[in-house]
Amino acid sequence: MKIFPAVKPTILVVDDEASNLSLVSGLLRDNYLIKTAKEGVRAIQLAQQEQPDLILLDVMMPGINGYEVCRLLKADSLTCNIPVLFLTSQSEMADEGTGLNLGAVDYITRPINPGILSSRVHAHLAVAHRSRSMQISNEYLEFEVAKRTRQISSMQDMTILAMASLAETRDVDTGNHLRRTQNYVRALALQLRRKSAYVDVLTDEVIDLLYKCAPLHDIGKVGIPDRILHKPGRYEPEEFEVMKRHPALGRDALESARQTAGNIGDFFEVAKDVVYSHHERWDGTGYPQGLAAQAIPLVARIMALADVYDALISPRIYKPGMPHEEAADIIVAGSARHFDPEVVDAFLDLSFEFRAIADRYADSDQDLTEKANFVISAIGPL
Repeated sequence: MKIFPAVKPTILVVDDEASNLSLVSGLLRDNYLIKTAKEGVRAIQLAQQEQPDLILLDVMMPGINGYEVCRLLKADSLTCNIPVLFLTSQSEMADEGTGLNLGAVDYITRPINPGILSSRVHAHLAVAHRSRSMQISNEYLEFEVAKRTRQISSMQDMTILAMASLAETRDVDTGNHLRRTQNYVRALALQLRRKSAYVDVLTDEVIDLLYKCAPLHDIGKVGIPDRILHKPGRYEPEEFEVMKRHPALGRDALESARQTAGNIGDFFEVAKDVVYSHHERWDGTGYPQGLAAQAIPLVARIMALADVYDALISPRIYKPGMPHEEAADIIVAGSARHFDPEVVDAFLDLSFEFRAIADRYADSDQDLTEKANFVISAIGPL
C-alpha cells in the first residue's frame, strides 16, 4: 500500500552543527528531499516558504533555541500542522516533556540510531499524510454540503416565488407587489431589531425566513371565487365573509405541505404566522381570529403594515396610487388600532427607504394593462 504521493516528502533539518546536518541528511536523502537551516530564524522562514512535510529540530542553538522555534511554528497558521521531531542530546525526561508540551510529535536523543530515526520519520510522515488526506476529504465534503444546501435553498426560494406568483395571477396585484413587500418587511425587521426587546427574537434566520415567506402572504386567495376576488368595488357583507377565508385557506395549504415535507426547520411556522395572521389588527378587530396586541405573531404585525402600505400607494384598475405622504398619514393614524405602535415607529424611521423600495420596484404600465385585461377576461364586461 502506498502511503506517500509520488513526489518525495520534504524534510527540514535544523541544527547549528554542520556535522549533524551532514549526518542526518546522509541518512535520509535517499527517500526524502532534504532542506537544512543552521539557526532558528532561518528555519522559520524556510518552514513558511517551503511548507516541509516534517521538521527535525535541534534544541540547543544560538539565538532562539529549538523550543522557541517550535512554539513560534505552532503559533503560525502556515506552519502549525507541520510535525516537529526534536533531535537532540538533551536526554532528561523534563526536556522531552517540554518539547512534547510545545506540540512536537516526538523526541529523539543522540547518538542517532539510523534505524530508529528512519522508522520514526516514516511513521510520523504517514500519520501526517493521512491527516492531510482526511482534512482534504472533510473540506471537500463541507464544500459539497454547503453547495447542496445553497441549491436546496435556491430551489425553496424559487418554489415560494412560483407559488406566490401563481396566486398573484388571480389577484389584482402585480408581481412587483411581492418584491416590494419582501423588502418592506426585511427593512422593518432590521429596524425593530435595534431595540433590545427584539434582538433575540428577530435573529438573522428569522428575518431571512420572513423575507422568503412574505410573497406567500395572500396565497390563500387561490381558493376565492373570481367573482369576488376580481370585484373592482366594495364587497357586500356576505362577499367579505368569503374573502376573509383566504388566510385559513393559505394556512391549510401550508400545513398540508408541511406534513408532506416533514420537519425542515422553522420555515413553515414563520410562513403560517405570516399567511394566517397578517389581517389581524392591534385592537382585536381583524380576522380570522380577532387576535389583539402581542397575541398577534410579530412577523404578522410586520407583514400587516407592509401589505397595507403597498396597497395604499399602488394604482389598481379601480383606484389611483396614493402619494407616500398620504399613505404614511394613514399608517400613523392606524397606530395602536390597526398596527403595532412599535412597527409604526420603525416605519417612520424608514420613510425614505420605503419610498426608495417603492420606486425601485414600481409597476410598469404594461404590468397594470396586463392585469386589467386579465380581470376583464375573468369576470366579463362590467
